[in-house]
Amino acid sequence: MDITSLVIFLAIGAVAGWLAGTITKGGGFGLVGDIIIGIIGAVIGGWLFGMMGITAGGLIGAIITATVGAVVLLFIIRLVKKA
Repeated sequence: MDITSLVIFLAIGAVAGWLAGTITKGGGFGLVGDIIIGIIGAVIGGWLFGMMGITAGGLIGAIITATVGAVVLLFIIRLVKKA
């Protein structure tokens, strides 16, 4: 992975984490928190989309996939915190 790919990967994670935070609670989690939520969300979203047979290509597809996964992640975290 070269430096350009790493920067794009982190930027997608940051955007997806911020979008998920905005969708679920009305704000982000700071730059590092958004990146972490977005990266974990990308893994979850990729797995979910793969299970459903959905493919999303390109930069926008990656952001959508990561955002959906991050929203699911935040939903599960909130369920666990309430229990």
